[in-house]
Amino acid sequence: MQKEELTRDPNLTNPLVLAFLGDATYSHCVRYHLIAKGLVKPNQLHKAANRYVSAKAQANVLLTLMPTLPEEELNVVKRGRNAKSGSSAKNADIIDYRHATAFEALIGYLYLSGKEERIAEIVQQAFAIVEGES
Repeated sequence: MQKEELTRDPNLTNPLVLAFLGDATYSHCVRYHLIAKGLVKPNQLHKAANRYVSAKAQANVLLTLMPTLPEEELNVVKRGRNAKSGSSAKNADIIDYRHATAFEALIGYLYLSGKEERIAEIVQQAFAIVEGES
């Protein structure tokens, strides 16, 4: 699948747009990971995916990774965390929701920046954190 070229600077992109893209990117990675692990029943996949993509899980991943992130990525995280969303958290407290948005913004930023290897690195760390292996 070929990506269209973007002329937009990821540093100037609204952090909620970054989070929108990051949510889809991370969800795709999670779904692929679960299928690769051998889960094939849709109900199992849905329940297992929620364990990775919930606001609480994403917030935990972000807070665990933050001390290791370079300044460039921390700046994106802060922009994502502080962004004023028009929606509210459905199944999470506002702090977890903001941290999850920040995590998704980071993934979206890396995607728009063409840093797919870095996404893979962060996603693998996220999986280890969620699965209790870190």
